[in-house]
Amino acid sequence: MPPPVGSAPARLKVVIDPGHGGKDPGARGWHGLEEKDVVLAIATQLAGQLRADGVDVAMTRSDDRFLALEERTGFANAQGADLFISVHANASTNPAMRGVEVYYLNNTDNRGTLRLAAMENNLRWDPHDAKLQSQIPDLSYILSDLRQTYKVEESKELAEDLQQAVVSRLGADYERVEDLGVKEGPFYVLVGAYMPCVLVEVSFLTNGIDGARLGSAEYRSALADGIHEGIRRYIAQTKLAKTL
Repeated sequence: MPPPVGSAPARLKVVIDPGHGGKDPGARGWHGLEEKDVVLAIATQLAGQLRADGVDVAMTRSDDRFLALEERTGFANAQGADLFISVHANASTNPAMRGVEVYYLNNTDNRGTLRLAAMENNLRWDPHDAKLQSQIPDLSYILSDLRQTYKVEESKELAEDLQQAVVSRLGADYERVEDLGVKEGPFYVLVGAYMPCVLVEVSFLTNGIDGARLGSAEYRSALADGIHEGIRRYIAQTKLAKTL
């Protein structure tokens, strides 16, 4: 239904989700850095930048509190959000692993992605546990829902814009920024969202270079800048631009 004549168009609404929080610290890495603190700092700056653009922003958490994974997309749906951005920091048992990657919701049989999904879904990863993969749900029932199916391609486009913008922004000030690309995976935190939604893995806390950078305000600021620019690019090339 079109808005009444003379009424102002609804403002674009973005929900930003700083991963983990409270009793769930997420990944731990360089000099005791905890994922929940790093991503909250990035998300808070990003929220301020989007608000300065005239975007209506809500955060799933603005302090150190615990939220269940299903509460996060539930919050976004209740807010009637146009976009959902979940911000995380990566970790690996291989200390050489580093870089930036962005995920959107879909099934996959990639072992590395399943390991990460298990970690972000609060499951204990064991590559020898044949039952583990069954604990990461088959998302086909979600993807068969027209609302979710319709958003898969849009989520992929959003992920691509964010990945390109973050890598470009970091590359302007930092050497050896690893572009790990856009990937799909079964992340609980994205399940059930009615809007384009992505999970951004900003860098690896467990890598010496990435971890040291994540400990600096300057690097976290550059990450917020990159995500902000990626969102702006996505908005500019979609019908969402009409709501600004």
